[in-house]
Amino acid sequence: MCCLRLFLSLFFFLIHPATLTVAQYCYNENGNYTSNSTYGGNLKSVLASMSSNTEIDYGFYKFSAGEYPDKVNAIALCRGDVSPEECRSCVNATSHNLLQSCPNKKEAIMWPGKCMLRYSNRDIFGVMESQPLIAYYNTGNVSDVEGFNRVLRPLLERLRNGAASGNSTRKFALGSDLAPNFQTIYALVECTPDLDQTDCNNCLLATQGFIPQCCNGKQGGVYVTPSCNLRYETYGFYDPKAEAPPPPPSPPPQPASFPPVLPSPTENNKSGILVFAGKKSNSSPSAIVIAVPTVVSAVLIICIGICYFYLRVRKAGKKVESEAEDEISSAESLQFDFGTIKVATENFSNANKLGQGGFGVVYKGRLPNGQEIAVKRLLKPSGQGNLEFKNEVVLVARLQHRNLVRLIGFCLEGNERLLIYEFLPNSSLDKFIFDPIKRAVLDWERRYKIIGGIARGILYLHEDSQLRIIHRDLKAENILLDADMNPKISDFGTAKLFVLDQTQGNSKKVMGTYGYMPPEYVRHGRFSVKSDVFSFGVLVLEIVSGTKISSFRKGESEEGLLSYAWKNWRQGTTLNLVDPTLRVNSTTEILRCIHIGLLCVQENVAQRPTMASILLMLNDNSITISVPKKPAFLMDRSTISDMSSCREQNTRTIRPDQSRSRFVEASANEASITEPYPR
Repeated sequence: MCCLRLFLSLFFFLIHPATLTVAQYCYNENGNYTSNSTYGGNLKSVLASMSSNTEIDYGFYKFSAGEYPDKVNAIALCRGDVSPEECRSCVNATSHNLLQSCPNKKEAIMWPGKCMLRYSNRDIFGVMESQPLIAYYNTGNVSDVEGFNRVLRPLLERLRNGAASGNSTRKFALGSDLAPNFQTIYALVECTPDLDQTDCNNCLLATQGFIPQCCNGKQGGVYVTPSCNLRYETYGFYDPKAEAPPPPPSPPPQPASFPPVLPSPTENNKSGILVFAGKKSNSSPSAIVIAVPTVVSAVLIICIGICYFYLRVRKAGKKVESEAEDEISSAESLQFDFGTIKVATENFSNANKLGQGGFGVVYKGRLPNGQEIAVKRLLKPSGQGNLEFKNEVVLVARLQHRNLVRLIGFCLEGNERLLIYEFLPNSSLDKFIFDPIKRAVLDWERRYKIIGGIARGILYLHEDSQLRIIHRDLKAENILLDADMNPKISDFGTAKLFVLDQTQGNSKKVMGTYGYMPPEYVRHGRFSVKSDVFSFGVLVLEIVSGTKISSFRKGESEEGLLSYAWKNWRQGTTLNLVDPTLRVNSTTEILRCIHIGLLCVQENVAQRPTMASILLMLNDNSITISVPKKPAFLMDRSTISDMSSCREQNTRTIRPDQSRSRFVEASANEASITEPYPR
């Protein structure tokens, strides 16, 4: 009986990845047409023209029929590895199925697997649209999620760049790469060729951004939108001959392109399907997914099953024996000799001192190979043993992102504990943005780039790192700038490390910097990824205004930054918040950033956007976003004065209510170098 159950579970696991999927979306907001109407006749005509056209052999159809208000625009796109005959057959079948599945709808779309067909009574040519987004995924889980993602992300990035650089008849790329545990990841990406390179790249980037939210750790998934789609699996689902396709014909003239609309997610987890529908109306969209299992040979299943479990058991045995040894080996590879660091910092001379925080002094150093480093010399032992300390260092060293300060290594010598980081020559953001002279260096283009980089770094900590990490002390002092003024988040000293899927926690000791902490954290010690979102919103408003939240002052009212921003937003005078040193031709991006900042600092935690949504809003200036609600007004002038007077002490006790008190650690870290300890 045990063997039978094992066999049946293996059978399901193996046949599920070979499942074919059909998805459709019937738009309700664009109205209906009657069966004998002019619009209905034009629709049937344009669909028939598509499926009968034999001149097009590159799989992209773009047809119109009729005149306004009965004009029908239609697009069909076949997968790039599909033959012309198979493409026409798919378009023909989809035309009939779509009319039956979405009867009398003036706009509808269907993805049967190897092609996509859509029609509408509005202009859809050259318009990049990321809604609706439908994701359906392989229910099998990968055994090494981190290793799998390390292969998947660059593979999709490579294919995305390849597809986006295609011409107006073909924007398609596919490929494969080796993954851990004897697996191969096969992937393809595609855009409608009427998009330009930027729109195609943005569409695929936004679509890929939903993978961590819905399907992280799954062995495969399909993500479809009207303008682009991507798919990846651990089995070959496309013709391998298509990996090196012949060059497409010369491109015809490109049509104008328009930006997308932000999708808002709705889920159907029971069927393993996620539908991200846009906010065009209050009507409920319909989404249908039909799964048709492919028959697999029973003999092949048994053979693969035996091999699969043999390799898994063998690998598991080896892993148990060598796990501890591998961890120590990884830590040892990061360890520096104390004498080397002592020489590099000229015996920790004051001339090389960069700053001092609550947990250590930071020095500039230069290694024998000429590499400049920043060395944090911890002031006192953390209570950890050497092995625990090494494990923490290994964890932080694994966090690799272009918008995070990189930990190079560590040093242990008696009671001496040193952390070695990359050296960033332009110090921290506060040294520029709050300086009346240096702020002129940060024009709006640089500030906007810094805001986007910070958002990407936080998103990595929240969604893509091995453990979910909440920073809890995001502020301008903790944003370092490299030689090209690219931002890098530092000082994870107050970060709370989570296992995957844990999104919030409760702390008896509230730690961070007053003004950047959301009310639910200050009052009740509750923190989540939305705590960092709140801090990010404060940062955005500081960057736009060029004024620090703890020293903001406007007129006799002496109101705080959040209060001032909210008042001007409500009165339609938002530009009053903008740093007067900024000289820009267009204020659209600035106003949008203020809008996003106010969304982030809303008092209601649930109404704050996620970092993934924020990044989408930043990447596309025309995405329609919700109206912000009242922010949390945490700072008045008396509080600011009290905080200023206790800066030197670095700690302060506050009483947000009568029932409890909170200890707040107000960071005064001038060097803003990452700490590997949760505070």
